[in-house]
Amino acid sequence: MNCNVPTDICFSFEGFCARGGRTDQHRDGWGIAFFEGLGCRLFVDVRPSVESEIAGLVRRYPIKSTHVIAHIRKATQGEILLENCHPFRRELWGRYWVFAHNGDLPNIFNLKSQPDQCYTAVGKTDSEWAFCLILTRLRQRFPTQKPPLAELYQTLKEITQAIAQFGTFNYLLSDGEHFFVHCSTHLSYIIRQAPFAAAHLIDQDITVDFSELTRPSDRVAVIATLPLTDNEVWQTIQPQELLVFQDGLVVRMQ
Repeated sequence: MNCNVPTDICFSFEGFCARGGRTDQHRDGWGIAFFEGLGCRLFVDVRPSVESEIAGLVRRYPIKSTHVIAHIRKATQGEILLENCHPFRRELWGRYWVFAHNGDLPNIFNLKSQPDQCYTAVGKTDSEWAFCLILTRLRQRFPTQKPPLAELYQTLKEITQAIAQFGTFNYLLSDGEHFFVHCSTHLSYIIRQAPFAAAHLIDQDITVDFSELTRPSDRVAVIATLPLTDNEVWQTIQPQELLVFQDGLVVRMQ
């Protein structure tokens, strides 16, 4: 989720949790990260989200944030262990960066022994290796500070294209200022803004009327592998497309 004012993710989180073992097969752990200023709250659990007490804590404690990344895991690389649960977090240019990946990059480990890699993985997933590779390449290109968005976008696009050659590379990446989304196969998004209406979850029989909970100036973008609601129009992100969201809108890049 990316939005222009701090917002809770309670509604979407209900559908998200259901896909972690009830309406989908992603039972191999889950996690969620909330940016708050320069800080970042990160919760991960090796248990399926539908059974997780940590998910219950998040559900009862509606944290408000402008950038949220959540992930439910179906293991392809790496055992079902806590260190292999997404999202992953690292520091770059004095900011936390958070990353979650959906897909499979079976040959990415061929890159792990490169001597110039300044980030290394704790776990054994292809996803964390890809994240470390992205940050290594960004730090090498821009050693001291975050570049202007246009330069950052172009460099990240080049790195992404190189990694995507190893397999399926749907990902979410954010530093709490910009929210990057790359699609290899399936990703969709919706931007909720005035006039707000009611939304009904696909995975739970829950409806929320956002007109009762929002102000006219609020704007919220929600990105998901598959749409979370069945009465709203979601936009399909095209394969190999890299989008940037800021303040609940897509930033159009050249």
